[in-house]
Amino acid sequence: MTPIARGSRARVVAAERVLSGGGTCLVHHDGQAILVHAVEPLDGPGLAEWLAGGAGATLLLTGTRAQALGLAVPAASCCALELDPAIGPTGLASLVGPGLPSGPRGLPEGCRLRLGSTVEEAAVDLAKRAGLIPAVLARPAGPEARADVSVEAEAILARSRDDLATLRPLVEARLPIAATEHGRLVLFRSASGAVEHLAFLVGEPAAEPAPLVRLHSECFTGDVFGSLRCDCGPQLEAALAQMAEEGAGVLLYLRQEGRGIGLLNKLRAYRLQDQGLDTVDANTHLGFLPDERDYAFAAQMLRTLGIQRLRLITNNPEKLEALARHRVEIVERVPSSVPANRHNLFYLETKARRSGHLLRAFGAGLGGVPAGRGTG
Repeated sequence: MTPIARGSRARVVAAERVLSGGGTCLVHHDGQAILVHAVEPLDGPGLAEWLAGGAGATLLLTGTRAQALGLAVPAASCCALELDPAIGPTGLASLVGPGLPSGPRGLPEGCRLRLGSTVEEAAVDLAKRAGLIPAVLARPAGPEARADVSVEAEAILARSRDDLATLRPLVEARLPIAATEHGRLVLFRSASGAVEHLAFLVGEPAAEPAPLVRLHSECFTGDVFGSLRCDCGPQLEAALAQMAEEGAGVLLYLRQEGRGIGLLNKLRAYRLQDQGLDTVDANTHLGFLPDERDYAFAAQMLRTLGIQRLRLITNNPEKLEALARHRVEIVERVPSSVPANRHNLFYLETKARRSGHLLRAFGAGLGGVPAGRGTG
């Protein structure tokens, strides 16, 4: 497929902002058009009007959220629930609210379930990319429908592909840090401005046959505040120290907070973990996949920096597989080993047990420890 037009890219970014600000978007595809409104805030002034208008609204949500409600649907699907107008904001909250359900799971009386269409899938993706709960209210758009912005479904669904095609380094600046005075920071941005990642270079990594590389996803709580719920901050510091010791390396700082669900939803996941869910179940309960990150951007950044062969600092097999899929040669996996603490033991055990992270060095000390839960 060819990249979408510049005007379409701008409308997707505008639609995300409109949706997160409580406005209405018109999403259209192949003759079908729907008006879309975010479900949050659940006490928003326009929500009751949307639910009561006409024959009621349709709730669009992800398959993972539908599964959390006890419905037998594919996790990767988009689902449409035709709502009874009498459901009200309270009933809607039971379907999409970020808390644990207080009663039995399932569909309220009068609701009907079906799989969503392409235009409905795009509407849910729009909410997800806007950093909201991945669920929206929708209704068919008549000839006199008014919306704050109109956007093509194809442009929404193609946004990641298009941002990847237009990702470019914009500026490079010298940045001495505590680990090394020989550092440089390169900022990459897509043409739409919706994607922005960073590369921290130690020395001259492109001149090395296989430099050290770490793909580090942004973790505001761990990297900035030193959160003990995860191991992100210590891993960042350890990787930079390793590169400084060797005199060369690349740390890609990927703006994919909370495994790609954003800071707002990461904090919601924290609250769910405090109520007993692990990292994976907290994300899927909110309607996300266990890991929403995209490492295609990392592969392109490495190629742009002139690095095709590398030694990757990671415990995550998905990073190895993702770079290999994008034709980056990994000659060695370098384990990332940092001390655990009582707040992140369960989080690390979940990484190993449910996400396949290579944390065998911790041994049985991780298994079944009823300690704090984290998502970093």
